Amino acid sequence: MKSSDQVFSVEKPEDSSGFLLWQVTNLWQREIKKALEQYNLTHSQFVLMASIYWMVLHQEEVTQIALSNHTNIDPMTTSTVLRTLQHRGLVQRQEHQTDTRAKTVALTAEGKKIIKKAIVTVEAFDKEFFSVLEKKASTFNKSLLMLLGR
Repeated sequence: MKSSDQVFSVEKPEDSSGFLLWQVTNLWQREIKKALEQYNLTHSQFVLMASIYWMVLHQEEVTQIALSNHTNIDPMTTSTVLRTLQHRGLVQRQEHQTDTRAKTVALTAEGKKIIKKAIVTVEAFDKEFFSVLEKKASTFNKSLLMLLGR
């Protein structure tokens, strides 16, 4: 290859943070998908349901927009996924009492039963998946938060 054809700034693929992140993300998503199959949930469905449960436990008002902000899932996707969960009887949505533009969201009894089991499964999976980081997990999480701008 001619030197003028070389546009990469790295010598090896493993020197590219973006490429490594992409590979790890794909691996993690493949495995988390397998872990959630037993609950018939996609990862997005899990994240939204778990976030509803988290927000309720922390006495936060759960509206679609608050849920979208909490998860960093865009509002249209949030609405679409919630609609699917509502049709499955796992969440309920209703008009906000004071803001007619907003919808409040809650888990149904069946949704709460499923998400509690799914959370245990996902947390066990994450613990195993990230165990190779050992004591560096906290630093890793802080680095991820920096990338998220928090």
